[in-house]
Amino acid sequence: MIYGYARCSTNESMQDIDRQIRELKQQGAKDKTIYREYESGTKTNRAELQKLLDIVKPGDTILATEVSRITRSTKQLCDIIELAKNRKIKLVLGSFVVDCRKELDPMTEGMLKMMGVFAELERNMISQRVKSGMENAKSKGKAIGRPAVTSDDIPAIFYRHYPKYQKGEINKKEFSRLCSLSYPTIYKYLRIVEG
Repeated sequence: MIYGYARCSTNESMQDIDRQIRELKQQGAKDKTIYREYESGTKTNRAELQKLLDIVKPGDTILATEVSRITRSTKQLCDIIELAKNRKIKLVLGSFVVDCRKELDPMTEGMLKMMGVFAELERNMISQRVKSGMENAKSKGKAIGRPAVTSDDIPAIFYRHYPKYQKGEINKKEFSRLCSLSYPTIYKYLRIVEG
C-alpha cells in the first residue's frame, strides 16, 4: 500500500496543503491513503503521523514531499528510520528514496539523517529570526501580538443572542452554536462583556 503524509505548521486558512496532496497523488498515493496534519514539525506526538506509523505493514511505502514535512526533529527522524527498517517499508521523501524493504546501506541512512539535521537547523534559524524581529520591534515601541479585543470588536450576533444567555434560556454550548463561534471565543467575549 502507498501512503502519503502532508503537513503544514498552521491551520488551513493560513497555509495551503493542496500542493503537497497533488504531488503525493502524482507519486501514487490515493486521497483516502493520505494523512493530513496541521501541526509543528517539531511536535513529537502528532496524531495523524502516529496513525500512519501504526498502520504501515511490511512492503508498504510512505510518501512525503520532503524530509521537513515528515519531521523537523533529528531524533524523531532517527526513530522513523528505525521503524522503517524494522517494518521493512519504503520511505520516499521528495526525490530521496530510502528503501528499507532490503538492508539499508549506511550512505543512504547517513544522507537521510543529514537531511534531518538541516531540516531541524532551518526550523531553529527561522525561530531565531522571528524572535530577533520581535525584540527589535519591541525596542522600537511597537506592540507585539494580537491587539486586545474590546467590546466594540465583538460581533453583533453575540449581542443578539446574549440576552437569551443572561435569562438562562440557552447555555454556553447553545450560545456558541447560535453564534457560529468557538467555545473559547464565547468565554472570551463573556469575560469582556461581564467584566
